[in-house]
Amino acid sequence: MADKPKSMSSRVKELNEARAHNEAGGGKKRIEKQHAQGKLTARERIDSLLDEGSFNEIGLFRRNRTTTFGMDAVDAPADGVVTGSGTVLGRPVHVASQDFTVMGGSAGEAHNKKVVEMMNAAVTAGTPFIIFNDSGGARIQEGIDSLSGYGQVFYANVQASGVIPQVCIIAGPCAGGAVYSPALADYVIQTRKAQMFITGPGVIKQVTGEEISADALGGADAHQSVSGVNHFVADTDEQAILIAKKLLSFFPQNCQEQPPIVDMDPDVSYDKDLAKIVPVEDKQGYDVREIIKRVVDLEDFLEVQAEYAKNIVVGYARINGRSVGIVANQPSALAGVLDINASDKGSRFVNTCDAFNIPVITFVDVPGYLPGVAQEHGGIIRHGAKLLYAYSRATVPLITVVLRKSYGGSYLAMAARDLGADRVFAWPTAEIAVMGAEGAAAVVFRKEIEAADDPEAARQEKIAEYRDTFSTPFMAAARGLVDEIIDPGETRAKIANALEMLASKRKKAPRKRHGIEPV
Repeated sequence: MADKPKSMSSRVKELNEARAHNEAGGGKKRIEKQHAQGKLTARERIDSLLDEGSFNEIGLFRRNRTTTFGMDAVDAPADGVVTGSGTVLGRPVHVASQDFTVMGGSAGEAHNKKVVEMMNAAVTAGTPFIIFNDSGGARIQEGIDSLSGYGQVFYANVQASGVIPQVCIIAGPCAGGAVYSPALADYVIQTRKAQMFITGPGVIKQVTGEEISADALGGADAHQSVSGVNHFVADTDEQAILIAKKLLSFFPQNCQEQPPIVDMDPDVSYDKDLAKIVPVEDKQGYDVREIIKRVVDLEDFLEVQAEYAKNIVVGYARINGRSVGIVANQPSALAGVLDINASDKGSRFVNTCDAFNIPVITFVDVPGYLPGVAQEHGGIIRHGAKLLYAYSRATVPLITVVLRKSYGGSYLAMAARDLGADRVFAWPTAEIAVMGAEGAAAVVFRKEIEAADDPEAARQEKIAEYRDTFSTPFMAAARGLVDEIIDPGETRAKIANALEMLASKRKKAPRKRHGIEPV
C-alpha cells in the first residue's frame, strides 16, 4: 500500500529545517573563524547594509550540478553566495554576498549565475547593485564551467554599466579573474582585511623572483595610493557599508532618473572668509578642499580616491540639496598640475557623473601638464585627452569656477567654455592665459629684455605688462569665455543659482553607435 502524502505541517517543517540549514552557511566553526578574522559573514553584511526586515532572499536552495572530483558529496548551501533584494535608506537595491564559510566562497557555475541573475534583475527593475566579494577564486573542481560563469558576470557588468550604479565591497580575498568584475563596476570599496591581485606573491616570486607580501601587493592602501584600483578604504566591514550607503545617497536609482534632493541647505549668504584661502602669489599652495567644503552644503564632501593622484580632487557633495560631482585642481600637491594619473582619475569621475545625471562643478587652479620624459613616454598625450573627451561628451550641467591659474592646454581640459561648460565664473585672482606671465614675457619680449640696460628690471616690467594685458579674467570675459567675474564670497550663491537654472538642461549628442574614447 502506498504511503500517504505528507501533511502540510510536516512539509512546512521540512522547509523550515532546510531553510535553517542553508542559512547557517558553512556552519558554526567556520562562522567563528570568520569572526576571529574580524570579518562579518555574508548574511551579516547584507543585514548591516539593508534596512531592517527588508531583505528578500532569492536562490537560497540553488545547488551546483557538478559531480566530478568529489563534488557529488559536497554540501554547499546556497552555492556559496547569498543573493536577493531589499532597501537601503528606503530605496530598493539588489545584492549579492559571497560566503567564505562555504567552500571558501569559491565561484562555480551556479554561484556565478546567481550573481548574474541579480545584476540582470537590478537592470530590469532599475535599482543599484551591490556585491560583497570574499572568495578564494574560481571553483577548480568545476573546470571550464567556473570560467564560463566569470565571463557571464563580466558581460553583465558591462551591460549594466551606465544603466544602474554598481558598487563592489572587497571584504576578503579577490584574486585571478575575479578581480575584473570589481574593475568593471562603478566603485570599489576595499577593507584592510582584503587583498586584490591577478597573481599572488607566490606566483610572482616563482616567475620573476620578486618577493612581496599579499598586503603590500594587493592590500587596500596599495590600491588606494599606488594603483588607483579602489576608490575608498575602510578599516572594517561596518565602515565599508557606511561608505556604500553614503555613496548611494548621491546617486539616482538608474540613468533614467534624477538624483534625489535631500537635506536642503538654502543658506547661500556671503562668505567673507572664502577669499582668504587662496594666496594671491600664484606659486603658493593651499588645500582646495577648504574651498569645496565652504561652498557645499553642511561642509559635507565625500572625496573619491583621496590618496591617488592627489594633484586632483574629486568627490560628491550637495549644493542646496542637489547632488553634485566636484573636480578640482589641488595646488598643495604637484602645484595642481595635470599628469597621467590625474587625467585618468578626473575623466572617469566626470564620465560617472554624466552617466547618472549628476552635475559637475569644476574648480580650476592649474599651471599646465606635468613635463618630463616619463610622462611623455607614459602617454600623457592620450591620457590627457581623456579629460578633454569626458567634458566634451558630458550632457549634464557643467559649472566652472576659475580660482587662480588656468594656463594653456590644461585651461581647456578643466571644463573650459569651449569644451561645453554651461556657466564659467572667475575670481578676480584668475589668470587665464596661454602660459604664465614669466614664461610668456621671456618669449614675447626676449629681444627687448636682452637689449635693456637693466635686463632684470626690464624682465619684471614686461612680466607685469603681460600679466595686466592677458593674465586677468577681464580679457576672457571680454571674449565671452567667462560669463561673470565674481566676488569669492558669492561663489556658493552663484553656483546654487546656476544649478537651479540648468536643472532642466537638455543636450542631444550626434547620432552614432558610440564614441571612441582615448585609452
